[in-house]
Amino acid sequence: MQTPTNLGYRTVSNHEFAVRRQKITNGQNALFTLRSYQPGEIIADFSAGTISAEPTYLTVQVGMAKHITLQPEFLQYINHSCDPNVFFDTTTMQLVALKLLQPEVEMTFFYPSTEWEMTQCFHCYCGSDHCLGEIKGAAYLSKEAQEKYRLTDFIQQQLTKRKRSTRKVA
Repeated sequence: MQTPTNLGYRTVSNHEFAVRRQKITNGQNALFTLRSYQPGEIIADFSAGTISAEPTYLTVQVGMAKHITLQPEFLQYINHSCDPNVFFDTTTMQLVALKLLQPEVEMTFFYPSTEWEMTQCFHCYCGSDHCLGEIKGAAYLSKEAQEKYRLTDFIQQQLTKRKRSTRKVA
């Protein structure tokens, strides 16, 4: 079995449930599981380190003008995927497994699940069969994508507001 260690990563920090590793070739950080998790299982609790009205590439959106940095801080190294295996539930402030996770698996989440409009849009290279390509935020998701992904309560509220305002205009 190939593990992150023999795929060109070096360990940066070890935590109770995960290890932060850095890819040797490009310096990209990622967070890998240290044990198995069942779908729906709570991996960790988190809190707001700081709260800001303005987003950054390190914040998670919890309201229209409310963006938090994650505590514990190493959770910021959970990268994006269009086929995510974890979810940041910003209502309960818990990191939840979306799929069966085995030890040594990189944790990934769907950035638009927490971000209405990304402060830094990017082209995704996650390799998923259903990769969306350009990642801009939940405001730009198709109806199909909105139904496919688990989205935070805040994002669901924004989508509901948009539907209501669209109906009033029509």
